[in-house]
Amino acid sequence: MPDRAPQPVERQLPTDEARDLISLVRDIAQHEIAPKAAEEEDTGRFPREVFRLLSESGLLGLPYDSEYGGGDQPYEVYLQVLEELAAARLTVGLGVSVHTLACHGLAHYGTKEQQAEHLPAMLGGGLLGAYCLSEASSGSDAASLRTKAVRDDGGSWVITGTKSWITHGGIADFYTVMARTGEEGPRGITAFLVPGDTEGLSAAAPEKKMGMKGSPTAQVHFDGVRVGDDRRLGEEGQGFTIALSALDSGRLGIAACAIGVAQAALDEAVAYAGGRRQFGRPISDFEGLRFLLADMATQIEAGRALYLAAARLRDAGLPFAKQAAMAKLHCTDAAMKVTTDAVQVFGGYGYTADFPVERYMREAKALQIVEGTNQIQRMVIARHLAGPESR
Repeated sequence: MPDRAPQPVERQLPTDEARDLISLVRDIAQHEIAPKAAEEEDTGRFPREVFRLLSESGLLGLPYDSEYGGGDQPYEVYLQVLEELAAARLTVGLGVSVHTLACHGLAHYGTKEQQAEHLPAMLGGGLLGAYCLSEASSGSDAASLRTKAVRDDGGSWVITGTKSWITHGGIADFYTVMARTGEEGPRGITAFLVPGDTEGLSAAAPEKKMGMKGSPTAQVHFDGVRVGDDRRLGEEGQGFTIALSALDSGRLGIAACAIGVAQAALDEAVAYAGGRRQFGRPISDFEGLRFLLADMATQIEAGRALYLAAARLRDAGLPFAKQAAMAKLHCTDAAMKVTTDAVQVFGGYGYTADFPVERYMREAKALQIVEGTNQIQRMVIARHLAGPESR
């Protein structure tokens, strides 16, 4: 079969700087990420050196203020960077999205003093973040979380509890943690920025997952973890608002990653169909398969347009929560469909680990679950349609 390199996605980018940025990302993806992806996912190896390279290249703080080491890039550009990274390896694309999510609380709700002290290292200093909201008994019902933070006599906070399903759990340099400081429900939750080496903080063994084996997902235990009040983000009781604000943006990151995985699967399927011969001609000559590839491509383009439309609303300072939920829902469902169809294009070979499409299919499934299941996204969209009184 011929070796057909996929054509780069044609992108509409707002500036020459953005075009140069995408070129840099494609170079890193092609030479530093993709060649090792299959082997390292198979062995469960997390590519920490890649994240150091991304940090040194200015790619871990793209949507944040350059005053603190960020890239001053609009979400329209940042999300397309995520898509390129996820197409090379989802562990990397999703990892950057999670790191961005972990920085959100400080960047948008922290004081100027907190931002000046911590953001430069988080955005460009080689640090890696994690976001701690979910617990074993409070996944979709995040407002019922039980991890507690209690003030001691000296004014510090003591955090006790366990967070579940934490990407980068056990390897992160800092954790943005939501903990209960007051009444039951969303109004009793406060956000904290906790260093990864704080005494009393530990992680369980990583979960054994269907896909994304190179990305550690683990429970994180807080056994009397003490942090100063200067590590509190926002006001007491504002933590759930901070969490939801971060998730609205994070869902766009998941949507972009999903389209990256889907695009990678389509590229593989097109190349295989053009080289695989049956009945004396390439299987891409058969109408049934041509239509399948056309549907895959259409779903990808529709998903890309949807997440970019939501990003442009965000960049303009307009409400975008409904569109973010729609993008997360559509793009991750599309990724699951496209990757499943890619396996079908390969036939029996698609079911083997000799080709990457089976890995893409396993990875796509996670994206329908993380940062709000797609059932939750439908609830969010329906509430917006019903009007503010229903929220």
